[in-house]
Amino acid sequence: MADHPSVDLVVWGEEDGPLLERLLGDPSMMEHLGGPETPEQIAARHERYVADPTRLFKVLADGEPAGWVGYWDRIWRSEEVFEMGWAVVPEHQRRGVASRAVRTAIKACTAEVPRRAVHAFPGLDNGPSHALCARAGFTLLGPCRFEYPPGRWTACNDWVLGCHDLPVGASTS
Repeated sequence: MADHPSVDLVVWGEEDGPLLERLLGDPSMMEHLGGPETPEQIAARHERYVADPTRLFKVLADGEPAGWVGYWDRIWRSEEVFEMGWAVVPEHQRRGVASRAVRTAIKACTAEVPRRAVHAFPGLDNGPSHALCARAGFTLLGPCRFEYPPGRWTACNDWVLGCHDLPVGASTS
């Protein structure tokens, strides 16, 4: 494995169920997100990803499945925004994979709706995601309470990227 692998985003497919199981069923991967999902929850999520993969992507690092990244509509403080999330399997962490995947996803949302803000809500104790947000150009707005998973309120930081600050197609490297 190269220290800085090539990173590509591809459409989520039927064959990506095992990757999702690794990402969402592993207690260490879900430590900051309320714990692992059940096999039934993972199967239902996989069906949603396959049914509408336009904003949810499999991350490839040197051609190998390495994680997911995506964005979706959310109403946040009475404003229509995109929320962004990501996860990368342990063997591809700390190699720039997530950073490059998030930057590519930012380009996609910027092209889709150029003037919509993008938010990320990592838990207060999720240092790696906070560092990634800063590297990707997000601005820290501060702590907030956020509901995830549904029915569970958690303390997070609200990071925002005003996509209007980036010209469409601008480099985020």
